[in-house]
Amino acid sequence: MDKLIEMLRRHEGVEAHIYLCSEGHETIGVGRNVSKSGLGLSDDEIDYLLTNDIERVRTELTEEYFWFPALNEARQHAMIDLSFNIGQTRLRGFVKALAAMAEEDFDRASEEFYDSRWATQVGNRAREICKMIRTGEYA
Repeated sequence: MDKLIEMLRRHEGVEAHIYLCSEGHETIGVGRNVSKSGLGLSDDEIDYLLTNDIERVRTELTEEYFWFPALNEARQHAMIDLSFNIGQTRLRGFVKALAAMAEEDFDRASEEFYDSRWATQVGNRAREICKMIRTGEYA
């Protein structure tokens, strides 16, 4: 199997980002046609990617915010969801909300997150996340 994998990687090429193959199909990895007319991704592959992304975001939050590991599960999940949605760079822009999180002032943190362009853009998602931050419980 190792020789087959090496040969396919050499023949197909390896791309971490979507590119158009010679036939014009959106392709990724080692020749995986992910366009509407192609294979796309299986549920297992989607879950694998999601699990890796969740762990990446959890690590980023743990390394950047001393208070993150002490949060209960619902608040951690709310912060992971928020960071997953907007990324660490944009999350850093919520200076007042993050300061409130550090002070365990979850009412104020929730209000600061909710009083934002992000909340307007995502609607119900923001309501759910902010309620989880405020109460420490799943919405």
